[in-house]
Amino acid sequence: MGTEADPRQLPDEIHSGTVPPIVGIGASAGGLSALETFFENCPSDSGAAFVVIQHLSPKHKSLMAGLLARRTAMPVSMIETDTRVAANHVYLIPPGTVMRIDRGVLRLAPRNEGLSLPIDIFFSSLAEDCGDRASGIVLSGTGSDGTRGAIAINAAGGLVLIQDTKEANFDGMPMSVRRAGVVDAELPVSDLARRVLEHRSRPPKIPFGPEQDAETGQSAAGSDGSSGETDTLEVIFQALEDATGTNYRLYKGSTILRRIGRRMQVLGQPDLQSYVDLMLSSPGEVTALNRELLISVTRFFRDEDAFRVLEETVVPRIVESLGPDQTARAWVAGCSTGEEAYSIAILLHEAFHRAGRTPMVKVFATDVSQDSLQFASAGTYPASVGAEISPERMERYFIANGDTVQVSSELRQSLVFARHDLLSNPPFTRMDLVSCRNTLIYFRQDAQKDALLRLQYAIRKAGFLFLGSSETLSSLQNGFQPVDSKHKVFVRVSARPSAQFDLSALKSSTPFDHGLKSRQFAVDRDSRPTMSARAFGARGPVRESLTDMAINALLDAWAPPSILVNDKLEAIHFFGDLRPFLLTRSGVASLELVRLLPKTLVAMASVLIHQAIETAQAQASEQIEVRLEENASVLRLHAIPFAGTELGACVLLSFETVEREPRTTPEGAQRIDLTAVAQARIDILERQLDSTRADLQTTIQELETSNEELQSTNEELMASNEELQSSNEELQSVNEEINTVNAEYQEKMAMLNRLNADLTSMIRAVGVATVFLDEALLITRFSPDACSVFKLRESDVGRPLGDIAHRLKYPALLDDIRDTIRTEVSFEREATAEDGALYRVRIMPYAVQSTGHRGAVVTLTNVTVYRDLARLQGVIDALPEHIAVLDFDGTIVLTNKAWTRFARANGDSGLERCGPGANYLEVCRSPMPGQPVPWDPEDQRIALRALEGLKSILEGSQTYFALEYPCHSPSEQRWFYMTAATVAGSEFGAVVSHIEITSWFRNMKQG
Repeated sequence: MGTEADPRQLPDEIHSGTVPPIVGIGASAGGLSALETFFENCPSDSGAAFVVIQHLSPKHKSLMAGLLARRTAMPVSMIETDTRVAANHVYLIPPGTVMRIDRGVLRLAPRNEGLSLPIDIFFSSLAEDCGDRASGIVLSGTGSDGTRGAIAINAAGGLVLIQDTKEANFDGMPMSVRRAGVVDAELPVSDLARRVLEHRSRPPKIPFGPEQDAETGQSAAGSDGSSGETDTLEVIFQALEDATGTNYRLYKGSTILRRIGRRMQVLGQPDLQSYVDLMLSSPGEVTALNRELLISVTRFFRDEDAFRVLEETVVPRIVESLGPDQTARAWVAGCSTGEEAYSIAILLHEAFHRAGRTPMVKVFATDVSQDSLQFASAGTYPASVGAEISPERMERYFIANGDTVQVSSELRQSLVFARHDLLSNPPFTRMDLVSCRNTLIYFRQDAQKDALLRLQYAIRKAGFLFLGSSETLSSLQNGFQPVDSKHKVFVRVSARPSAQFDLSALKSSTPFDHGLKSRQFAVDRDSRPTMSARAFGARGPVRESLTDMAINALLDAWAPPSILVNDKLEAIHFFGDLRPFLLTRSGVASLELVRLLPKTLVAMASVLIHQAIETAQAQASEQIEVRLEENASVLRLHAIPFAGTELGACVLLSFETVEREPRTTPEGAQRIDLTAVAQARIDILERQLDSTRADLQTTIQELETSNEELQSTNEELMASNEELQSSNEELQSVNEEINTVNAEYQEKMAMLNRLNADLTSMIRAVGVATVFLDEALLITRFSPDACSVFKLRESDVGRPLGDIAHRLKYPALLDDIRDTIRTEVSFEREATAEDGALYRVRIMPYAVQSTGHRGAVVTLTNVTVYRDLARLQGVIDALPEHIAVLDFDGTIVLTNKAWTRFARANGDSGLERCGPGANYLEVCRSPMPGQPVPWDPEDQRIALRALEGLKSILEGSQTYFALEYPCHSPSEQRWFYMTAATVAGSEFGAVVSHIEITSWFRNMKQG
């Protein structure tokens, strides 16, 4: 059992409303997509604060804040220092740390090098800080982190939700929480935000239970609440008792009402009557409420300082007090899921080993929850318990099995798990150690006193009692001495209980049977609730009269210890101190006389009881010498019959300690000699043997049939086992492959990073304005040159292109992009900018086949220079002169149509000599094709003069050069006028023109 946070004891900040509702979200592997979906469906004005806890590598920078900021309008921040939570904010845990919350402030601490459970740590602190206002959500992830924290939130009255395990990429974490039985709802991620906010908006409409009366231990529920409310609660208690055998009327009213209120809040029930109607129509809700009421918060070695006292002081004393063949016996009452019981067993084993002895340990672990006992008995726990247990103990007492650990068979064999109600079933006896921690606090004061009496009865003299930090011995102080008051460890010093308690109402069933619905509950003789007791003892206790008290005192002082048994030889009532005559054996607890009495007394007691019932007369045995508590004693047994009772024929069996001298038989009692006893016993056994033989023959036949079925089943199981072994080997192989694939993915990631860097460098180097868009025309990437056309900043990634201003006179740009994405056909056109610059706009579609994502790439190339060059070409083509433009080394870079026609007409049809790319200075150094060789001296002189003039122009020694020269063709004489001039402010060296002046020359010559 564990403790829960009382909402009335939470920090003032929580009650005052200065701290908003806090939702803790735990996620690990596969959690990114789940978190994105969660916040996409979470309103940004809910008034709650969201704290995201993940498993982050301390060696890598987390990008989570930026990723989630795209999915929500709430501020998203990865905290770096202690931070007070604010409404409508999202807080992230930084790498390499653990986070807790204290009075509404998030506090960081370095993460340990060993097993780290950041989700458990935060959820547990959230439960402690916020109580029933805490909410925990567990998303996709491997392992079991978050389970312990979810249990703590549930125990505090908070809400626990998990992602649908079928939807989660990795279901380890949500499945572990579901197995713990504390999940309030399992939903798709898209519905989790709505569910948690709905829960916070509908607080329970049931008032807190009233405080208990300090004197009587009663609750005033009957007086504070209306009669109708009390009757409604009684319906709930009766339904729970019918289903589970547990009487919750003896539990504290405030706790019960608070847990009922939480179920109402989870189910959205407006009032108590509505909830009762739902419970009665849905049998599963009775089970759910029973699980809700049995608060289970425990862990291995919980409260390390207290267990250190056991390890260093108590357990060594127990082992030292035991003989060579004696077993250390411990009882853990309210063991919940077994962690504390296993912890105590480990301490006892270690103490035996330190003493050089073979461990002889028997720990009886009991609880009223059958679910908890099944979990504990299995001995399988999440691997996260490694944070609670030292590595040495983990290696010795546990076996790792994937995401779980299994208790070793050596340790498991030391424990017996059984259902046992501390307030109605008989206690164990002769215990060296009894641990009952954080269980009594849930009982009313009168029930606490009764439970303590039972615990005291179970402890041998010099045995130890281990209580919770909030529990006290109350009226039993005189029977115990403190070993460590701070940690509530006590040693029993009295041989007899400090007070007697009534065992008449003990259930005669075994601890596993909760079918009997007894209405009488064993409490101290000053307060016994009756069958008609209402909710939380609404009616006052029935006090015994002074005469009854005197009779009880007289019986305690003078009457021999006795047992009232029925005709089935089952004990139904104990009188006096019977510990010297009773045994407690390991295994299933039982009230059968043959299991309670020593073997030396069983035969005589059985014969006496049968004789007393058959003859309806008191019977007495001869003196019997027995060894009790290592001392030889002489007893005489007495059997007094009672007929016509509501329980049928009953016999009071008394144990009289006598001297060795013979004594007369009491008046009215028949003397039984041993010979007659033996013969009677033989007759009884022969009759029983005949009946047993008949039953055995039937059983043998059934077993033979069953054996054949079992053999067939065994063969199937062996085949299944072989398949499982094969599957296990395959899984190991798959695991190795996964590790290899993981390494490959890491390499792929590095490669992608390099490719991304190369792509970025290439985009920068090309110098072309480029914008990448997705299907919704959201910007995913852009080159630096794009900023000259669009008014872009780095923060504009993720924004729609339509929101960005640009310089183009191109109103249909967005429509053309959409058409390109839709048709998957490239598109190209020219567009003019506001400053007159000309751009060639090219829109190309792209699609990612593996994901189905589509988009477009828009490139904008400035072609203003090419446009101007085309214009220049058009101008010079329109002139009649032969024009060529040279660079600074004389290479022809541009000619007009007239130049080209003349060159082809004069023997340079391929323009190899006078076309673009040829060196015009070389043209001047050699004769043209078709001219006579050797070169005419006059033509050579003119050519060299032209060469020198061009060189002076290109070298910059002069800016203009002109020359008249003849250039005769075979059919006619022709004269030309050549000019050359520099091109100012240009990358060109000179412009050369030739114009035919034959007509002018002839006119001038004739004139």
